Amino acid sequence: MRSAIRKRLIELFTTAPQDFVSSQQICDELGCSRTAVWKHIEDLRKEGYEVEAVRRKGYRLLHKPDKISEDEILFGLETEEFGRHIYFQEQVSSTQLIAHDLVNEGVPHGTLVVSDHQTEGKGRLQRTWYSPNSTGIWMSFIVRPDIPLHQAPQMTLLASVAITEAIRQQTGLSASIKWPNDIMLNGKKVVGILTELKAEADQVHAVIIGPGINVNQTVDDFPDDLKDIATSLRMELGKKVDRAALIQSIMYHFEKRYDEYVTHGFEPIKQLWEDYTTTTGQHIIARTINGQYTGKALGINDEGVLLLETSDGIQKIYSADIELETT
Repeated sequence: MRSAIRKRLIELFTTAPQDFVSSQQICDELGCSRTAVWKHIEDLRKEGYEVEAVRRKGYRLLHKPDKISEDEILFGLETEEFGRHIYFQEQVSSTQLIAHDLVNEGVPHGTLVVSDHQTEGKGRLQRTWYSPNSTGIWMSFIVRPDIPLHQAPQMTLLASVAITEAIRQQTGLSASIKWPNDIMLNGKKVVGILTELKAEADQVHAVIIGPGINVNQTVDDFPDDLKDIATSLRMELGKKVDRAALIQSIMYHFEKRYDEYVTHGFEPIKQLWEDYTTTTGQHIIARTINGQYTGKALGINDEGVLLLETSDGIQKIYSADIELETT
């Protein structure tokens, strides 16, 4: 009961930004006395919420703590499906591992797994992903698309478009996409996206999309081997970013683009991806499991495969680490 009242109180403040909510309105909404309201306000203050009280005006929320929780994400979420079912834990080994288990349990399309700290964050090619406590967004969400197996890579490109749009909306920063799964700011990596499948030869059961987003780290938060190649939104913007609000924006933009994908196919997503990418037109080195290729990136085909113009002709690059070719 107390938890439900707390949720409703935060929702009242969230839906009335910068405005006072009278004590009587809170009493009516929560069905409790003014003394009880005061106690709940004090509890919020202890949790890091800054609440102003003014005689004859009531209360208003001045500041929310930088925290992620199910409540913080749900309040103000503007989606129909994505992020509506949330599994949140303060610390996990990996949100991807939890998402795999949840897929097997039959959780719905759009389910979101979020944690404040990963001890075994996963990156591409069995690499680890550095995910320190209370600074970034470590999450995975489950998509159940009705698509053939060969179209599954399109989900990564769709996610990169949505996350780029969310970052631009929330921060004003000119985030760009580096094929296949990185989002960059000023030449440094701010987001990596790990996409994994639950599928059979002829059917995709689920796509698990796991963005790791460097949000509020400072340069001292990164180990020495990452300082030259990684950055955070806070470092680029010069101030902290509301992590819960960014998650809400990602869910909104992903759902919007996914609905377009279902209705109109991959072509609109492909056009947006090409607008946001810095890879197309660059002379790059692509390191794959089958060898190294050097050439000019021409863009992607309808399956999300990178087309590389080399001295031996056009190569299709399905998965690779890429870097700019230096002269």
